[in-house]
Amino acid sequence: MDNEQLGFFDDEKEGKSSIATGLNVAKLSFVEGISTTWKELFSGFDKLNAITYSSGIGFVSNLVDMFEYTEIIFGCEQVMSYSISEVMAFQTKLLEKIKSSKQKENLISHINDNSLRFFVTRKKLSHEKIYLLSAKDGRRRVIMGSANMSYQAFSGNQRENICCIDGSEAYDWYMDTYMTLKEDCTDEISAKALLIDADTENLDQLPIAGTVKVKKVLEIVPDKDSKEEVEFYLDVNNITAKYKALTPKAEKSGRIVLSPQTIVQMKTHAKDYKEKEREKRREFPQLIIDTESKHAELNGVKLDLNPSENEIRNDVDLFIQYMQGYSNFHGDYQYVQNRYFVFANWFFCSPFMAIMRDTAKRYSQQSLPYPVFGLIYGQSKAGKTSFLETLLKMMIGQKTRLSAPEFTRKSIDGLRCEVKGAPIIVDDLTQARFSQHAVETIKNDDFGLSERNVHYPAVVISANEDVKAVAQEIVRRTVICRVQIGLTNTEVMKSNIVRKVQKNIGTAFFREYVRRMFEIVPDMVEELKDDNVDVSPDILSASSRIICDTIEEYYSEGVPDYIRQLSLEDYFSEKVTGNHAIQTIRTAWKANRACFTIKKKTNKLLYEAGQSYDADRIIKELPETLEPKKSNGLVIMNLEEAKSFFDIDFKNSFFDRIKNRK
Repeated sequence: MDNEQLGFFDDEKEGKSSIATGLNVAKLSFVEGISTTWKELFSGFDKLNAITYSSGIGFVSNLVDMFEYTEIIFGCEQVMSYSISEVMAFQTKLLEKIKSSKQKENLISHINDNSLRFFVTRKKLSHEKIYLLSAKDGRRRVIMGSANMSYQAFSGNQRENICCIDGSEAYDWYMDTYMTLKEDCTDEISAKALLIDADTENLDQLPIAGTVKVKKVLEIVPDKDSKEEVEFYLDVNNITAKYKALTPKAEKSGRIVLSPQTIVQMKTHAKDYKEKEREKRREFPQLIIDTESKHAELNGVKLDLNPSENEIRNDVDLFIQYMQGYSNFHGDYQYVQNRYFVFANWFFCSPFMAIMRDTAKRYSQQSLPYPVFGLIYGQSKAGKTSFLETLLKMMIGQKTRLSAPEFTRKSIDGLRCEVKGAPIIVDDLTQARFSQHAVETIKNDDFGLSERNVHYPAVVISANEDVKAVAQEIVRRTVICRVQIGLTNTEVMKSNIVRKVQKNIGTAFFREYVRRMFEIVPDMVEELKDDNVDVSPDILSASSRIICDTIEEYYSEGVPDYIRQLSLEDYFSEKVTGNHAIQTIRTAWKANRACFTIKKKTNKLLYEAGQSYDADRIIKELPETLEPKKSNGLVIMNLEEAKSFFDIDFKNSFFDRIKNRK
């Protein structure tokens, strides 16, 4: 045989590495075809070593009774990538299957008298079904082919490819394969594991936990090459579920009879099903942005990433018009325009955050620069809800949001698995629900990592004044925008800007944005993989540069000042995250200096905030450099650090100095 026949291939044809790999091929000679039973096939031997990927526990139990000693390695064809979660799920399910069987006691007794050992795979090193039989008198037999360890496979009622070779030469060759799999890729099932529940509270009884106890350290490396296989398997399952909803009910016997009329009925049902799916997608949008293939799709439809200039110009004009509408609000509208633009930049960039976080975690890099939570809170009638609706409409062409009573950690994690790409908007969240559910959800930094989910959505929360302040542990994981502007009731009623913009704005700007992001994000992903890079790539800065360039290119008038180049500092610098505390202290210093006590000797600044909860809210927003402490309603800070942070030269007045002397 030449190299190609032996399994040495040049993979350059497929764009892969040209490193040669070898296939283990057993050369066989056909002797004869026979008709027999499974008992005759396995009888006359003392020992069995087997690899199976599906099994019937009843058949396993009967087979074990035929031998003095048995070893069985169980694999699972549904385990595709062999991630840690898949391995643990498979092992849990296998234990449940054995424990719920009538043969459990028989199998446990065999394990206890050392005549039976069960193993489960944790790596995708073998896909064989092999049965190795040996007798004390030296006879050897190998049974192999497509048949798994079940009555269905060995009954003769279905077509199976079953081959049998007698002799030591074949036995020794296949035994070497068996031992390699057993030693390198399996975990043993103990009798104890079959006697207690295998759930999340008893993880220490899973076979993999036993291996870890012995080896101290165990490395799990998912199979990256199985992506296409996994996607095909999931697609088949998804399509099966769709057809299941369309097929007619089975008769009592279990059979389903199809006729031309049945097919017509199924076609009619398919139209109804498609309409229901369309409604579901409106509620759970599927925005897939693949940075590797530079492919984007929404609800299964490929996005046109080359929109016309007129379409882009229309969206840019309407977005600026919408933002300019805040000049009619009461309060510091310019500050809010600035903060809303900062938030919009993150909002558009959010579909890229999952891939950045996944890469950062896998290569032990910092994931905090890639936030997947946003919070807009503050004064009512500040346009928070309509602002988020407008951004979402620019992204996916629809408005959808989750009402606050539906928000729990469990429900939002479920939605993050269901929705892809497009941010989930939670509207009008209360302080109680924010504290009870949102805080723990935000602190869960590992969402989607074990599943290698790179398309989960960001979560955006809007709240009114009910949410007063946010702790630092949340601030560093969340893009926060606090607004203190508003309209009167009649002004809200008269304004038509929101309705006009949302009616006419499209998705062209966002599609152009995605096209341009595809040119730079792959390089950022590669940069995250480099151990020599000291600073994580700033995707928010790159995003703002693209937005600024696009608006400057398509907006005919002067670009507003709030449309500007941003960086991570605009999101997480201490002066940004502590802005409300800064404004509170500055206002108090101007209006009522009696609230302050300055102690130069001890380098302390004391501020009387009022009630104890008022002091709590201010302290939450102050950086650690101020060494903030609280005593009832009093906030105590480092004087010199406070001067720099608040940009105030805190000094006692003449009367204060006299008072302090007394």
